[in-house]
Amino acid sequence: MSGPVQSLASRQDLMNAMAQMSETATRYRAIFISDVHLGTRGCKADYLLDFLKNNDADYIYLIGDIIDCWRLSKGWFWPQAHNDVVQKLLRKARKGTHVIYVPGNHDEPLRDYDDHAFGDVKVMNEAEHVTADGRRLLIIHGDAFDGIVRYAPWLAKLGDSAYTLALALNHWFNRLRVAFGYPYWSLSAWLKSRVKDAVKFIADFEHTVTAEAKRRGFDGIVCGHIHQAALKEIDGTLYANDGDWVESCTALVEHPDGRLEIVHWAKARHLAMLPALAPPAAIPAPAPSAVPTAAE
Repeated sequence: MSGPVQSLASRQDLMNAMAQMSETATRYRAIFISDVHLGTRGCKADYLLDFLKNNDADYIYLIGDIIDCWRLSKGWFWPQAHNDVVQKLLRKARKGTHVIYVPGNHDEPLRDYDDHAFGDVKVMNEAEHVTADGRRLLIIHGDAFDGIVRYAPWLAKLGDSAYTLALALNHWFNRLRVAFGYPYWSLSAWLKSRVKDAVKFIADFEHTVTAEAKRRGFDGIVCGHIHQAALKEIDGTLYANDGDWVESCTALVEHPDGRLEIVHWAKARHLAMLPALAPPAAIPAPAPSAVPTAAE
């Protein structure tokens, strides 16, 4: 992507550029966010903060892996931008937004506080959301339907380390691409779309969680976990995945009339996914891909 953002010299320049593009906040009925991974170098906290400043809602669902306890247990990494995201969410909650935190596998310790409130934020291991047009949606992170996470957690953590390494390598590869005038290219997104086992895993995951929602009498499900934004109907049941803020910078939103939409924030704001002066160990995110609209 070309443009002024690509030549930013610091985080302050990035934030100034975002501020110049700011308009009146868009008001939604609900916003669904997951897989932020605060506490990791791959987290796109600046972009999420920009999203939260420019979008409001009656309900905000934080659907797991908001804080990455796995990474923080190995070493503390918590820059100001990560703190700013937390403060922004707490401020929205104090001003009347219903903020519901549904923990995932990376912030699993919070599951011990099911049905408790921390200030104005409610923690729930799963939640239900009823859209303006009357659809009942099950809200879960989704890791319970990932066999590796559930039955071989040690393997999941090994895979997480390999994933982080792949993203780090991709960071340096893309710095070279940008230097030579080529657009951003995502190794992880390419692997997900090309590797047979990865494609099968995503399809199996989507069908499994959707079948569970249907079995329990819901009209659909909203989840995260696999870092793959999607909005579609599977066997007559709505499947919505809000994506992540490591690779794609996406969120699911509900409009006042109940219509659901995937918002690709970096693309919508024309933000470079690879700032020119990113920290040496920072991890880039791939360019977001188009996601179909929900079936009526």
